[in-house]
Amino acid sequence: MASNHVSFLDPVLLGVSCPRKVNFMARHTLFKGPIFSWLLPLLNTFPVRRDYADISAVKEAIKRLRANGPLVMFPEGTRSEEGNLGKPEPGIGLLVKKAGVPVVPAFIKGSEKAWPKHAKFIRPVKISVFFGEQIHMERGLSREAIAEEVMRRINHLSC
Repeated sequence: MASNHVSFLDPVLLGVSCPRKVNFMARHTLFKGPIFSWLLPLLNTFPVRRDYADISAVKEAIKRLRANGPLVMFPEGTRSEEGNLGKPEPGIGLLVKKAGVPVVPAFIKGSEKAWPKHAKFIRPVKISVFFGEQIHMERGLSREAIAEEVMRRINHLSC
């Protein structure tokens, strides 16, 4: 599952909106505190280092995908400052190619108002989660082309 990312609420929103148990990939720095280092693995979350090609995180993602466990990814790699879709990182393209799995695009609307990137508190606002149809990518596409197509489909859901 690939979605836009504008708030800390986004993983929770996708997790509760999906009828299946999902896995998450999260930046490694979130695992440093005593609470999150204990809690995140309980929520099927594993760390990824974003500052270099984290082969162990890629292997873990493929292992979970092949075990029929959906994986939530945010192709932009970080939360958007203003709620606009950004340029995707090629990591999602790499995983789609290596694991040979389809992608379900998702778009979250409203979480950027409920809990913006630099806000300290959550505000009560209407939030909607939209899911698109599965995308089966053609063989031979580059990682970048796959990432761009995924973002195009996420953007389409925002209309």
